[in-house]
Order: sequence, then structure tokens, then C-alpha cells
Amino acid sequence: MAYDTELADRVRDALAAAGADATERSMFGGLAFMVGGHMTVGLIRDDLMVRVGREGYDDALSSPSARPMDFTGRPMTGMVLVAHTSLDDVTLDSWVRRGLAFTTTLPPK
Repeated sequence: MAYDTELADRVRDALAAAGADATERSMFGGLAFMVGGHMTVGLIRDDLMVRVGREGYDDALSSPSARPMDFTGRPMTGMVLVAHTSLDDVTLDSWVRRGLAFTTTLPPK
């Protein structure tokens, strides 16, 4: 499964602007950006995957551009997919920061 390389560059820039020390890993057939050893955001095809946690899940889904992440037919609570069509620079930055806000509360691996 391929992912949008231009969007990957934009995510790298957003993570750097937020001061995140991110690493990259192939995951879910796409690309995942890890912070503190935890998947924070990623790319599946041309959509953005964001880890928001259980507490932030319903709020994240209230965005019209977000939908549940479900590879197996069951949603992965705590993770959402965001449509690439909504990802202007401001919106992308907001979603990246939302992912960071959750994963930086987790203990480093």
C-alpha cells in the first residue's frame, strides 16, 4: 500500500515545527511517525491517521473530515483517519498537534 509522499513531507515539517523528535516506521501498510516510541500520526494512502486516545476519540470524530480507523471492520478506538482533502497547512498542523498532545502523555518506550 503506497502513501502520499508529499503529505509525508508536510507531516515531517509539522512535527519539526512542533519540536517533536519523531522517527518513521512502516506500519499498517503506510508510514507511521513515532514520538517517544509511540505511533503519533501516520499516512495510509493519502489520508492522515491520528492517535487521539480514547478520551479524545469522540471529539476527534466530531470533525467532518475525520472517520473511524477500521482495517478489520472494527473501529480502532483512539485512532481516526482524516481525509486528505481537508488537510490545508493549518488543519494538518492542528491534527499533528492533537496526536502529539495524546502521545506525549504516554511513558516513553
